[in-house]
Order: sequence, then structure tokens, then C-alpha cells
Amino acid sequence: MKDQNQDPNKRSDNETDETLTNRQGHPVTNNQHVRTVGDRGPTTLENYDFLEKISHFDRERIPERVVHARGTGAHGYFESYGTYGDEPISKYTRAKVFTEKGKQTPVFVRFSSVIHGGHSPETLRDPRGFAVKFYTEDGNWDLVGNNLKIFFIRDPLKFPDLVHAFKPDPVTNVQDGERIFDFISQTPEAMHMITFLFSPWGIPANYRMMQGSGVNTYKWVNEEGNAVLVKYHWEPKQGIKNLTQKEAEAIQAKNFNHATLDLYEAIEDGDYPEWELYVQIMSDDAHRELDFDPLDPTKLWYKDQFPWVPVGRMVLNKNPENYFAEVEQAAFGTGVLVDGLDFSDDKLLQGRTFSYSDTQRYRVGANYLQLPINAPKKRVATNQRDGQMEYHVDIGPKQNPHVNYEPSLLNGLKEAKQDGQDHTPYVEGELQRASIDRRNDYGQAGETYRRLSDWERNDLILNLVNTLAPCHEDIQKQMIDHFSQCDPEYGRRVKEGLEKQKGADTHRQPQGGVDGDAAMHAAEALGHPSDPY
Repeated sequence: MKDQNQDPNKRSDNETDETLTNRQGHPVTNNQHVRTVGDRGPTTLENYDFLEKISHFDRERIPERVVHARGTGAHGYFESYGTYGDEPISKYTRAKVFTEKGKQTPVFVRFSSVIHGGHSPETLRDPRGFAVKFYTEDGNWDLVGNNLKIFFIRDPLKFPDLVHAFKPDPVTNVQDGERIFDFISQTPEAMHMITFLFSPWGIPANYRMMQGSGVNTYKWVNEEGNAVLVKYHWEPKQGIKNLTQKEAEAIQAKNFNHATLDLYEAIEDGDYPEWELYVQIMSDDAHRELDFDPLDPTKLWYKDQFPWVPVGRMVLNKNPENYFAEVEQAAFGTGVLVDGLDFSDDKLLQGRTFSYSDTQRYRVGANYLQLPINAPKKRVATNQRDGQMEYHVDIGPKQNPHVNYEPSLLNGLKEAKQDGQDHTPYVEGELQRASIDRRNDYGQAGETYRRLSDWERNDLILNLVNTLAPCHEDIQKQMIDHFSQCDPEYGRRVKEGLEKQKGADTHRQPQGGVDGDAAMHAAEALGHPSDPY
């Protein structure tokens, strides 16, 4: 527990406001040399300042995120419009973050790429994470999503396999297009996402000019406990811009941190990026009139059937003061919902809800929610105790410190009064392992292909052909069949592109890349000899 009598201004006689200390509060009088026997050594064991400094340095990184490792972030606020179209938004949700017009809620947003490591180039073909933490009066709400509005799979059991296929080869440690399409060729539900990913939509120009989406289907619940299905969309006021593969490679040659720097400098210059939050609503039932299941995360709800309605705006106006403390340790989870928001039966969402928070407990620690970036900006009182790195106890001001359980008659914590009615959907059915019945894996993928502009389709075909050309012939044939079922022209153009590359000296490439093998050999050919020293 924190020492309530601690005086942060207290100092010894030889200290000033600028004096360096160690973690024990000892003033450091020599930060240049370890203690040795004579000026040449050996070094003695009792070098406490050195031991504390180097042992902390040895531990100053936490495990990198398995996915979304490369990221940046910023602080800001969300302002609610208080309405859904011409109606009070309270008709659909009792969540206080939405119900009051003009209400501003602090937020922290983390943008990221998905597959690649913590210092990878920000020009690589990859979905981009778009995670928003709302510090509401009812506690935190995390809206965890991507820039692309759909996903590769609909069942969480396949998620580790998906990520493994896109991650580097466990032998060569190099991302391999053949491994990617080996998995994708057996996963037809991924065609829609692949169509987006290998088009220019797979490389946003920067974080300020990309969309965001909750991806999964959620629910809104009103005071009466009635629910509707809902999807969330962030639309950038700065406009949307994407890059071709060639353009991205040219940028990467000059600056592989361009998106992080772009966001940081825009905020520093007072050019605060802004997004408007749109939602789509659908009644909470199976919607048999549709040719897809509305809970399927590989599908879009088209605007002409389910209009986008603006419900608020978000402004990012403050950069982090410390990247590690605020961005690297920021922890999000799809299960972090406040009253008035709820889960749908989307299987992928329910799998993510366990995985995300479980990951944070492993990566950051059992008490990750006590860190300032993750802690709610309101009172917290729990019966949770101990664990690694606990630095205060979440005890209520009148709570008996001897009572860390509930219920109790000895001044323990009490349950809160519930204002709104519970949402109590009726569920029945046989327990089974089965896919949803309305899969329609190709329909929307073909529609997306046809909706792309000519330059986007051209880049899509180029990137697919370049990545598939070195792949096993059986994988190529399977992918051509999938693309043809999406749209006959789609499959034909990929097939023709692959036929033109037959017999060429192709080498396995990452997503969309070309001439990677030539670049490897060029490094040796262009290298300048030097003498040893």
C-alpha cells in the first residue's frame, strides 16, 4: 500500500530538484564508474547502484505482443451527439457515454499493425489495429478493432493457426507467401478479407487517414433490457488514403516509422486528427431474409440496407509523455464493456473476449489494471488482492481491511444497485461443433472486387500474382478456383498473371512483395569491401 505520509518534495542536504537518485531514493554521486580495486579492476560485488541499474535494464522490456506488436498511440476525447438520427439514443442504449449530448469522455487510442514485430516498417501489408479505451463514469470501455471492417475467420478455434500462417516460418524466420496461401486456400471464408488486404486497403497511408471498425457485432441495451445488434465504424475527417505496393516500398526506403511520426507531429503541431463514430443497428434476431448471418465477422452490413448513423466524434489532442508507460503497457480487451453495452453471440467475439485480457495478464502482469494508462478514471474498490507488482490495494474508504470477500456483515464491500433491466435473451439448442448455416463465402468478396476502382483492382491482382507465383501449383489452382467463385474476372486475371510468370525465376516473397531475392543478392554485390581492424 502507498505510504500516505510520503512527501515527494523531501530531500537530503546534498540534493536539488535535478539530483539523480536510485530507486531506493539514494542520491547518486557517481554515475560514470563502477567501484573497482584500483582503476583497472577487478569489480567488487557490492556495487549497489550498478546492480540496481543494470538489473532493471535487463528487465525493462515486457514480452512483446504476439499480434499488434508495432504500434503508437495518443490521448483525446470522445464527444457524444446524444441522438441516433432524429431519436434520443437512449431508445437503444442506456450507456452514459452516449446518452448525454455534448458529453466528453477521455480516451486513449492505440494504432498498430498486426503480424509484424515491434520495430517493423509501417509500410508492410497488414491489417491495422484501431483500439479505443473510453474512461467513462461507469468504468472503462474498450472498443478493440481494426481498420478493415471484416476478418479472415469466423471461429476462434482457428485464430492461432491463422496467425501462425502469417507469422515468419518457424525454421527460416521469414514471412512466406506460400505458408499464408497454404492456409488461406483451405479457408474460403477468408476470401473477402484477402481481397481487401492485397488491394491498396492493405497499406493505409498513415494512421490519421484510415478508418476504424469494431469488426465484430455487439449489442446495445436500453433501460427496459431490450437489445439491438450494433456495428461500430470510425470515419476519419482527414479523408481516407491508401498506398500501392510500389509506393509503400519507396516510402519504406526513406522512413520505416512514417506513420508513428506523422501522428506525433500532427498532434504536436495542433493539427488534431478527428474521427466520427457511426453505428449500424439491426434487430436482434437471425435475419433469415439475408444471405449471410449478421453475426459473421467476415461480412459487411451494406449501408443501403442498414444505414450508417453518426453518434459522436473523437479528437486526439495529446501525445504520450512516455511511450513504454502509455503505449506499450496499454492493455485492451473486447470483454471490457460498460452498462448498456453487451456481447452478441458472434463466436469470434466470444473467443477474443477471453484471449485479449488473458494475454494482458501474462504480458503485463496480474495487476495490469492498476497501471495509470489502464486504470479507470474513477473509484475502484475490489476484493482482489496480491499478485506480482501490486503497488496499492483497491480498498474502499469505509471497507474493513480484514474483509476481502463478499457477502459480509463486517463492513465489507456491497453489490451496487442496478438501475436498468437485465438483457435476458432466450437461448436453446444442441451443443455441437458446427459452422453457421449461411456461410456465403464468396458473395461479398466478389462484390468488394467489383466495387474497387480500376487502380485498386490492378494493384490487387499484381500483389496476389507476385505472392502466389512461387507457391506450390496445387495452392495456385485452389486460389484461382476461390477467386473465380468470387467473380469470374477476378479468377481469370489471377490465372493469366500466374501463367505469364510460369518458368520465371520466382522466389518466395512476403505479402505483395517482388524482387526480394534480387535485393538479397544485391546487398552482397553492392557492398563495399573494407579491411579488418
